[in-house]
Amino acid sequence: WTHEHHDPILEGKAAYLNAPFFIIRMVIYFGGWIFFGWKLRSLSVKSDLDPDLKYFKKSIYYAGAFLVFFAITSSTASWDWIMSIDAHWYSTIFGWYIFISIFVSGIAVIILLVIFLQSQGYMSHVNKEHLHDLGKYLFGFSVFWMYLWFSQYMLIWYANIPEETVYFIQRIEEYNFLFYGNFLINFFAPFLILIHRKAPRLKRVMVIGAIIVFIGHWIDLYLAIMPGVLGDKASIGITEIGLTIGYVGLFLWVVFRSLAKAKLVPVNHPFFKESLEYHNL
Repeated sequence: WTHEHHDPILEGKAAYLNAPFFIIRMVIYFGGWIFFGWKLRSLSVKSDLDPDLKYFKKSIYYAGAFLVFFAITSSTASWDWIMSIDAHWYSTIFGWYIFISIFVSGIAVIILLVIFLQSQGYMSHVNKEHLHDLGKYLFGFSVFWMYLWFSQYMLIWYANIPEETVYFIQRIEEYNFLFYGNFLINFFAPFLILIHRKAPRLKRVMVIGAIIVFIGHWIDLYLAIMPGVLGDKASIGITEIGLTIGYVGLFLWVVFRSLAKAKLVPVNHPFFKESLEYHNL
């Protein structure tokens, strides 16, 4: 949209899609996310050193504020960074769709990190009941992701409006294999793997399910971005895989470096004892 001139559709969106306002939004996004992340971690570390409940109460306040802030900014960020690539296209569900993709991918990463830390002798307080709940979250939100995927596709297909169908036509015609493989990986695979009650209680099954979901949502994000950037010339090669490995490595370095600086167990949390005695029915 920054390179198009005298386009009547984009001129109608100019109040939102303009460079100065775009930069302002980026500052708000990253400034807010960094502030809330720093504040919540700071309160958690302080509560480990001081049993006073004031830190817990403050964390509830900031967590609630962040929930509202992230719900809004994750949606608008998805418009800015992804939907605006196909600037003529729009979807009223897209913000929710990306939000749930972020959420379920985050659950997958949490599962992998917890199981890895347990294999290294940490997180001994995490038992099968906790893993079971994480598995239910992964299963449930994978189903919800499919619900939003189908809702978006079905409504656009049924309405058959050119400004909306252009998005799916390009991906079905030029990225047929990835398009149909996308919901097979992100819905059917975790659905079949985790539907049995015993499955979320088995670490190997959980690792497989989490890895599949993580890779699946990488493909989903690739499908959302690359066709609009490179048309039918996009491919998954050394550059795409290398960048992904690099960012994953940077993420893990930051996470493990942060974990090493504080307690892994929130010993002064008022509901810590209840969490240890948790059971699934």
